[in-house]
This record gives sequence, structure tokens and C-alpha cells, in this order.
Amino acid sequence: MSFSAFAPPTNSVPDDQQIVENDGWFPAIHLSDLREAARLDGTVTDARLTPAVVTAMLAVNQALAEWQARQRINGWSDLASVPAPTINRESQYLAHYRRAVYSTTKADLLEKYRDYDSTASSMSDKKAMEWLDTAPEQERRNAHWAIANILQQPHMTVELI
Repeated sequence: MSFSAFAPPTNSVPDDQQIVENDGWFPAIHLSDLREAARLDGTVTDARLTPAVVTAMLAVNQALAEWQARQRINGWSDLASVPAPTINRESQYLAHYRRAVYSTTKADLLEKYRDYDSTASSMSDKKAMEWLDTAPEQERRNAHWAIANILQQPHMTVELI
């Protein structure tokens, strides 16, 4: 009997072309850029990453819907055309939008991957588990701050009762 080994399946689309299209006003998300920025390794397959990105885009788009409507009324055809200071030759709105989507995506993935191995057998495992307890919350905070930056709102509201 002979043994034949096959290489693991590869994506039919090159990494630099894996894109989740958006609504045409907000930008598309390049999965390879998200993977790099969010430090996602190969354990998160495209089949798992894409729905998380779509959900994150929907949530961020919804949070910015009223702001987007005002910008459209002002005649801006897409997020990139809205006047804003630029950093690294890019509108700050694009940078904040991507951060909101990336952070929301990562929070979602961290919550889902948390349940794969919830045993902590060594001290390093226990530290990792503690990090997983707070990491999704930190990523959601980063997303909220990015959205607040687009809306030009403070990161925190405090009221005295």
C-alpha cells in the first residue's frame, strides 16, 4: 500500500486580492491588511474571518449611519472624499474606520476562540486566559473610540447624578 500526501488547500485568490466589499460609501476591507494589523495567524481561516468582518462592517456602518447621511447631504461621494486632516497621505476618517472594523472583528474572534480551550494548566496558560478575559472588551473600547473620533465626540461621557 502506498502513501500519498497532499499539500493543504490554498486560497484560489491571492492574499492581496482578498477583499470584503462594502456599501460603496465606506471602504472595502482587505483581509491581508486586517490580518497584519490585528496579528491574526493562520488559525483564523478566511471562512471564519469573512463573516466576522461582514458583521463588524455592518455594526460600524450602523453606528455611523446618521453621520454618513449628513456627509452625503453635503455632497461627499464616499468616506475618502470627506475633508479631513491626513496622516500618512490618508484621511483620518479612513484610518479610524478601519480601526473600528478591525477592532470589532478581533473582539468577535477573541470571544469565539475563547471557548476552544478554556483550561489553564500552566502559569503561562493562566496568564493567557486572563488576557482573553479582557482582550475582547479592550478591542470593543478601541472600536468605540475610533467611531467617536469620526463623530468628533469625546471618548467618555460622565454625568453627575
